[in-house]
Amino acid sequence: MEKANITKTRDFYFTELSDRPEVQIFLFVAILLIYLITLAGNGSILMAIATDVHLQTPMYFFISNLSFLDVLCPTVTVPKMLQVFLSEDKSITFVGCVLQLFFLIDAVGTEILLLSVMAYDRYVAICSPLHYTNIMTKRRCVQLAAGTWLTGSISSMIHTSLIFTLSFCGPSKIHQYYCDIPPLMAASCSSTYLPELAALLVGGILGGGAFLVTLISYIYIISTILRMPSAEGRRKAFSTCGSHLTVVFLFYGTTIATYVRPTSSYSPKHDRIVSMLYGIVTPMLNPMIYSLRNKDVKRALVKALSLKIFSRNG
Repeated sequence: MEKANITKTRDFYFTELSDRPEVQIFLFVAILLIYLITLAGNGSILMAIATDVHLQTPMYFFISNLSFLDVLCPTVTVPKMLQVFLSEDKSITFVGCVLQLFFLIDAVGTEILLLSVMAYDRYVAICSPLHYTNIMTKRRCVQLAAGTWLTGSISSMIHTSLIFTLSFCGPSKIHQYYCDIPPLMAASCSSTYLPELAALLVGGILGGGAFLVTLISYIYIISTILRMPSAEGRRKAFSTCGSHLTVVFLFYGTTIATYVRPTSSYSPKHDRIVSMLYGIVTPMLNPMIYSLRNKDVKRALVKALSLKIFSRNG
């Protein structure tokens, strides 16, 4: 029992990508810029949706949830990562690692489910436009969003609790910039069978279920679009769906490559690159792909910024 307590209070240590100071400084500047762009892009979308009554629709309600997740996901990891790049102290406390892992997996799991809900929303809008307002009511949208957040939290509780029942012997080095499931399992000196099984089962069920909903929705969506008589209508529908599909492929591909696989295939170098994509780069790209090209969002954003500047000058 004493050994377990020592294990649980031991700090974890992140390994450096390079021992060259110039590389560390370059990474610090690059990731800081990406993080600031992410905050600015997603923050702008949240402000535009909150201040414009024309954007108070189910689609933009789900986009605002996506933008919030895209702020949360890098915020969980980037500040500590930046400190590690510049500081001699590469450690994180046991409690800090637990919290970082919980909120990271919570954000990732919730976003996977939310993207499938957004696919369903597009299915109803395109395939049943006359019934859209009756199906996607405000109450239904809140229930769907709340369900994704709740399921993401429960999934994260399962993974986090199983990971931190493992034993970590000696200097617990994590071959990553932050606490994540694969590097923590690789750092453990005990059997990882249960957390590995949970990652495959829960990740497979949630990820597979979300992918199935998205796939079926888009089979019906594409079929309906191809039957549209208006070329302009087809172009507009494909434009909206194309943006969503780009986000889906970016996020699903990188998260499945990270979590739904055995620990024996874990590669620190490969995982660092993949985790950068879904944890840092994708949240920056989502606003550009999904919303900032949208005329309604740009109009609302210009209006919100104009009112803010006018109120300051006044």
